[in-house]
Amino acid sequence: MSATSPNLAATPGALAFGAVRLAFAALVVAFLLLPLVAILPLAFTDSVFLTYPISGPSLRWFDTLATSDAWKRSIVNSLIIGSGATLLSTVVGTLAALGLRRELVPFSGVLRSIFLLPMVVPAVVLGVGMQILYARMGLASSYLGVIVAHAVLCVPFVLVNVSGSLASIDPALEKAASSLGAPPTAVFRNVTLPLAMPGILTGAVFAFATSLDEVVITLFVAGPNQTTMARQMFASLRENISPAIAAAAFVIIILTFALLLVVKGASLFQTLRNRQKLERN
Repeated sequence: MSATSPNLAATPGALAFGAVRLAFAALVVAFLLLPLVAILPLAFTDSVFLTYPISGPSLRWFDTLATSDAWKRSIVNSLIIGSGATLLSTVVGTLAALGLRRELVPFSGVLRSIFLLPMVVPAVVLGVGMQILYARMGLASSYLGVIVAHAVLCVPFVLVNVSGSLASIDPALEKAASSLGAPPTAVFRNVTLPLAMPGILTGAVFAFATSLDEVVITLFVAGPNQTTMARQMFASLRENISPAIAAAAFVIIILTFALLLVVKGASLFQTLRNRQKLERN
């Protein structure tokens, strides 16, 4: 079978199908990236207008981000709120994925759907509901309120990634650890958690990126002191469209890509470490 597979893969029909798939994939990637390619170069223009052609290269708009009080405050707020929302949603999403694992909990399918609701409910609806709830709880226009609001949106991304990672764990590994006398906490700490860590880290990155990008709910629950980068960009679009918006978008994208690289590196390191442990045992 293995001797005939290369010949089958080299047939004209297979080559044509492979070329079509490659072309379709290239079109999808281009569709996703072209808007970024169109806007990001404008972050380096020396013009005050957000238009082409670029009159000359300049870093003046990055200097504006670094020196403007409004932009500096928004960057700090985004880091504070994004970190808090990531931490909270990662803990809640991971615990939810563990609790709903293998459908041992009654109505686990319904509960999973409830956790995923923030992905499909319009953000305006969530924003209005949170605004009413926060007014009664005294959380309106507070950092804690914004962090909790962003965490609600981030939990589904953590749940999906951690659930996928947990589903790939061979139950025999945990049963083997239990049969050797390891208590449940030791099995979780030494077997389940290390194997699920790539999914947890990936979910955390998606949570942080979601918080950085969120603007609709922030408009409802945040006060002037909790202005984030996304909200500052939205306000700038209404008042004065300047290339500083493109510079802010560039910073957000670079920050997200840097986090992805860190997570991929950590996941690769964790995988190699687990493999070495298995080989030693």
